[in-house]
Amino acid sequence: MDKTFEVIVVGGGFAGVAAVKALGRSGVKVLLIDQHNYHQFQPLLYQVATAQIGVSDVTRTFRGMFQRYRSATVLTAKVEAVDVHAHTVTTADGDTFHAQIMVLAAGAEANFFNTPGAEEHAYPLYSVTDAVRLGNAMVRALDAAQREGAESRGVHVVVVGGGPTGVETAGAIAENFRYVVPKYYSDGVAARSSVHLVDMVPSILGPFSDKNKSYATRRLQQAGVRLKMGSGVTEVRPDGVDFADGTSLPSQIVVWAGGLKAGAVVAQSGLEQGRGGRIDVNPDLTAPGSTGVYVLGDAANMTDARGEKLPQLGSCAQQAGKWAARNIHADLRGGTREPFAYLDKGYMAMIGRGAAVAEIGRKRLQVQGPLAFLAWLGVHVVLLSGNRQRVSALISWADDYLTHSRSHVVLGNPD
Repeated sequence: MDKTFEVIVVGGGFAGVAAVKALGRSGVKVLLIDQHNYHQFQPLLYQVATAQIGVSDVTRTFRGMFQRYRSATVLTAKVEAVDVHAHTVTTADGDTFHAQIMVLAAGAEANFFNTPGAEEHAYPLYSVTDAVRLGNAMVRALDAAQREGAESRGVHVVVVGGGPTGVETAGAIAENFRYVVPKYYSDGVAARSSVHLVDMVPSILGPFSDKNKSYATRRLQQAGVRLKMGSGVTEVRPDGVDFADGTSLPSQIVVWAGGLKAGAVVAQSGLEQGRGGRIDVNPDLTAPGSTGVYVLGDAANMTDARGEKLPQLGSCAQQAGKWAARNIHADLRGGTREPFAYLDKGYMAMIGRGAAVAEIGRKRLQVQGPLAFLAWLGVHVVLLSGNRQRVSALISWADDYLTHSRSHVVLGNPD
């Protein structure tokens, strides 16, 4: 493989994929390096963990995505080091690649905030591997509860983090206990099980309006989710969670949706890190103190033209990838970079069957219930990476909604 390129993109998330596609269309010689050979659709990983959709619905190979772009090359490898001054990337097998311009879009990893026991005992939800691992744990816990029969205490799940990921995960697990588990498990396992959503802040869905927060809280409680807000987690144990107010909750499974931080590639890059270990990028998405280095997606803290912080959303990362490609093209062809102009599409979160909240556009048009649910479906169908994935996901959602069945069985090796 050639080891010199016009552009190297590290990371194949929303931002990295969008950048490679745009550069490939322009005939720019670009190399994408990712430790996986596939793109994963992170917003729906909780549905993989709860067997609502299959792994193949949220993954697509990079080579399949870029096969029409002859100037784009894909390398499956773990990045060991980047040199932002020399514009080199070294992989774990010792190969070093050089480019005129470097793009760091390596994503993020769970931020456990040094909480004792969290990294050892909690289940993050940021990759397909995480989703399958959580799904396996749920199945094992349910199987164990049924074996114990009437003596079982059920399966108790604590979801840490009241943002969209935590809310969607807690709602999906609660609906499984309510509608799906009774179809597959006897002996009242579901009735003895519980889901708690916890966070140190006083309410769920921080960026949303009070109206949408109230609606989401009410619908979660109707689904059986118990909320414990306003007290932080101080320790995660194999059999429970302790809180700052001195209380505790028993649990066999703790899902960690309590925050993200930039990954190791960014941490060792030598670039100055800001909130969440991310890089506070310039308005044109370049890294301060460097030349020809862009940082995108969950690896970056981005702002709009007014200096307001932009959200860590897939749509924002996707737009940033396309915009960075335009600026990179200008760099290579002698043009002028332009500051990132983000099109604010708003926020949304799924609560459960037929229930969601959305705040659409910069003016934050507030929508709740079935209409927001349909909007959520539409946005996520558009964002999925391929037609096969879109069709398969729609079929899975329709089957799940109409029958409460789980045709997607989570299988894998035990921890």
